This record gives sequence, structure tokens and C-alpha cells, in this order.
Amino acid sequence: MSTAIEQLTRLAEDDDRFDHAYAELRETQIAAVNERFQERRDRIKLLSRRADDAGTTEIRNRADIVPLLFPHTAYKSYPESFLIEGRWDRLGKWLASVSPYPIGPIDTTGIDGIDDWLARLQDAGHYVTCSSGTTGSPAMLLSSQKDIDWSCKDAVAIFSWGSGVRPEQDRRMLGLGATAAAGRNIAIGQALWAAFNDPAKEPYRLPVPPITVGSLTSMVVLRKKVADGTARPDEIAEFEKTSQERQEALDNAMVAGAEALIGFRDEKLYISGMWGPLYQIAKLVRDMGYSGEDFHPDNCIYVGGGLKRAQLPDNYQEFVHQTFNIPASRDFQMYSMQEIGSGMPKCRKGNRYHVPPWLVPMVLDESGDELLPHESGEVEGRAAFFDISLDGRWGGVISGDKIALSLDPCACGSKSPSIRNNIVRYADIKGDDKIGCAGTVDAYVRGLS
Repeated sequence: MSTAIEQLTRLAEDDDRFDHAYAELRETQIAAVNERFQERRDRIKLLSRRADDAGTTEIRNRADIVPLLFPHTAYKSYPESFLIEGRWDRLGKWLASVSPYPIGPIDTTGIDGIDDWLARLQDAGHYVTCSSGTTGSPAMLLSSQKDIDWSCKDAVAIFSWGSGVRPEQDRRMLGLGATAAAGRNIAIGQALWAAFNDPAKEPYRLPVPPITVGSLTSMVVLRKKVADGTARPDEIAEFEKTSQERQEALDNAMVAGAEALIGFRDEKLYISGMWGPLYQIAKLVRDMGYSGEDFHPDNCIYVGGGLKRAQLPDNYQEFVHQTFNIPASRDFQMYSMQEIGSGMPKCRKGNRYHVPPWLVPMVLDESGDELLPHESGEVEGRAAFFDISLDGRWGGVISGDKIALSLDPCACGSKSPSIRNNIVRYADIKGDDKIGCAGTVDAYVRGLS
């Protein structure tokens, strides 16, 4: 007899994965979360502590899950000095507090920065994905090989569902943005290329170096030094020189990207990137005298992430679509976050993000302490999720996002829970964001390291 986890994750193979209603899955999802809890309680130190504090020994309903969720800040709760001073052994001990698998001693001899340390962890089977960390320490999220394999399959399936593009290897893929050099991201990109790119055509990548955690961390460290007055003049001068060189390289890459698109305009294209670079390149294409009528009529686009503080005109999406001749049915967008392993694609009719069967969505109050009553209709509040598919870390997380979650069928016909396309971060609403349990969790994890 299959387990509840197997029953739900097996649905990833079905084309109708988003045609299962909340009420249909509710009991199986609770059973699956309890299976994960019983498996992991004694293997993840932070989870064990959270369970002890809540007096939880079994998951019987969604309310029982809430005290066991990790705030998203838990994955950046290590002392910043570990990173700045290169105390890799201590950082490894911290990482072990949120891992279900033992992290044995990693040889730190000759490590030259965080990128070297992450590479050695990956050699030992621990894939760490980091957030950008542009305003503070980067979050560090563990994945196992199972997670990498799952994310690769999921990425292909949800793109096909959300865009209507079948994985028939009949397009030229163009990546129009800098990507983070992380094992998980690289593997997902390769899976998409294998599924959608014509093997006879070389995928195009914008000619910019990949973003490394080390390069981002060095910027954060210098900014902190400038803020507290400890930055040396030569450090500031080197930073300004590097920043200018990077900007010049990016400006040149935008022109190269526009020229590449024009050169491939007669081909069926799969364009990916973020709105900021996509808009800049589209504007350059227009300035060079080309527009939608010059491009293939069946192009598609994959936009990752939001604006990321990019200042764009109100019609930026329409401008990009019209420039590259993207039909409305071929515009793929999704909602996800680094802390979970699955995506929620936006449907083409209801303009809502759909939640897969193995992802348990919850709406909490603003503090993240209480589950809001919700058995039908739409409820708005703080987003929390439990990803049953995750293997390399605990699947429960309290996000920094405010969402409107509906449990009713969507206008597109899908029965799955869905999220309205008006997601905002609490930090952007209030200028700050405080999750009730975050301080306690951070203090405990720091104590373990």
C-alpha cells in the first residue's frame, strides 16, 4: 500500500495535476505532512526543538502544522561573522541544524571564499542554494539529489502547463539575464534546454558572467564597512572600479542580446529572463528598427521573479510582449520561492497561480502565529506552505508574502487552490517585516552553532 506522500507526489506525472480540489486532497495532505514529521522530527534539530516547544507529537490538522513551520529568516540565522571571517567549520555546524542528513566534516584547507566552500559541500552531496543577499546575509537552503531531480521534472511540466508549449525540442532558447551559479539552478536550466531547445541550435546566453554568492557577499560586506566607517579608501576605490566595469559589461551585453534576437527573429523562440533586462533589450530592439511583426508568431516567454526594484513604465509587460510577438497564450509566469521546491504556474484565463497537490498552502495572520479559518472562498494574509516533495530540508515555511488564496474552482476550469495575481511582500508594505516566531528560532539556531 502506498504512503500518503507517494500518493500525492505521484500526481506530478499527471497532466491534470491542477484538477484536484482542496477538499479532495485535505486528508491525504495531512497524513503526508504527518509522515514527514514522524520521519524528520529526530533528524532535524530545529524541528525537534519546535515540536518540543509546541508539545506536538502528531499532525492531525492544518493548525497542528503552524507551530512547526520555519520562518524564512531561519535560513539566514547564522552569525554574520561566520561568513565575513570565513569560519567554514562553524557555518557547517549551523547548516547541520536545519538538515535532515548528517553533514560530515568538510575539508576547509585552502578555501578561498564562500564559493569554494559551497563547491566542497556539493562534492559531498549537499546542494546549497543561496538567496541574493543584496541587503544582508544570504539565506542558505539545502537540497538533496532527489530535490534536484524533482525540480528539473517540475520545471518542465509547469512550463508546459502554463504556456501550452509541449516539450518537443523545436525552439531556440535565449536566456536574457544573469543567472546565479548554483547547482540547482544550473540543473533546472539544463533540463529545460533538453526539453524545449532544438538540439541543432545552440542556446543563447547573455554574455555576462554568472552571479556568484561570493560576489554578492563581498558587496554586502563593503556596504556594511562603509556604513560603520571602517572601509579603507582603497577598498572603496576598488569597489567603484569593479561596479563601473560590471555596468559597462552589462550595457554591452544588452546590445549583444538585442542583436542576437534580431538575428534569430525568423525562428521559433523561447525567451527567458526578468522584466528589467527584458524591457531594456526590447527597447533596444525597437531602437534598431524592429518590432513584433518581424518576429515568429509562436514565440514564448518565461519570466522569473518580480521587478526586483526595477523602475519600469506601467505598460512594460505589453511592450515586451509586443516587441517579441509573444501571444497571450505563450506568456509563462509562476509564483514560487527558494524555500520550496515546486512552482505554481499562472493560468492563461483566470490570471491566478495554481497550487500543486503536494504543496499545502496556508494563510496565516500577519504575525505568522495563527492559521486563519479557511474552508472555502478566498482569504487574504501571510503565505505559508508545506512542500511534501522536499527531501533535503524541512518542507514547512512561513514566507514574507501577503497573498489571497482561494479554495474554489478557477475561471480557467482548474479545481486546485489558487493565488490571486496581486502578491506583495510585507516588507514593501511596511518597510519592515517581523514574523512572531522568528526571533526565537534565530536565537535557538545560533545557539546550536
